[in-house]
Amino acid sequence: MLLDVNGKTAYAYTAGSAPARSAIVLIHGAQNDHSVWTAQARALAHQGHHVLAVDLPGHGRSAGPALAAVEDMAAWLLDLLDAAGIGSAVLAGHSMGSLVALEAASRAPGRVRALALVGSTWPMKVSDALLETARTDEAAAIDMVNLWSHAAIAPAAPSRPQGVWLAGASRRLMQRLSQQNPDQLFHTDFVACNTYASGGVAAQAIACPTLFVQGRRDVMTPPRSAQALVAAIPHARVVALDCGHALMTEQPDGVNAALADFVRGLD
Repeated sequence: MLLDVNGKTAYAYTAGSAPARSAIVLIHGAQNDHSVWTAQARALAHQGHHVLAVDLPGHGRSAGPALAAVEDMAAWLLDLLDAAGIGSAVLAGHSMGSLVALEAASRAPGRVRALALVGSTWPMKVSDALLETARTDEAAAIDMVNLWSHAAIAPAAPSRPQGVWLAGASRRLMQRLSQQNPDQLFHTDFVACNTYASGGVAAQAIACPTLFVQGRRDVMTPPRSAQALVAAIPHARVVALDCGHALMTEQPDGVNAALADFVRGLD
């Protein structure tokens, strides 16, 4: 689905029932696009939900430039919901996208039915070495992040075709996005994560049901680093899976089940 958001083209992969006033909206992380949510979008659609997996500005098929602050991405996301005719939504975000979802939910509590934060933490600090590498050698930064994002041995998943090289597929996606948007996209995304200062205030404003999905072997956003954020949101639930930071591809069935169970509980 192509939409006009503030005069620029925005893309959202849609699945499920015909466009409705309510939807599940999936938000990708740094140097990614909607495709990282493919397994979840299809599974949720199969269960009868209307799903939108968005490309943030400057990513995938959404026009740039990339936005430099989480707050700006959250405002854009709410504008996209307006453009798509979505009155209320369950927001699910991965990594940087989880911060976008958190901020959007705090800004528009009447529009967000529930919040799912996947591979999340706050503060989401990025090392100086990685920030500098992203600025000066994006290709090397892509290699570094793909090494750190995946568990050493990805657990088997029935829904994942045999022989799929997860780190290689993720690396190729990031390389393609780098070619499409040469304006230091990775560095822009990392800076947005690193400088987002409103997470504590946003968390205190969350009153909707909230789910955290964490990877036990995640070294990018380790579960222990999210303890304060989890504690700040009343009655937040936590599901832990045996994987690294790339939860949606390393453990697609686990993430699918966690999201499906969470959304089912909202009815």
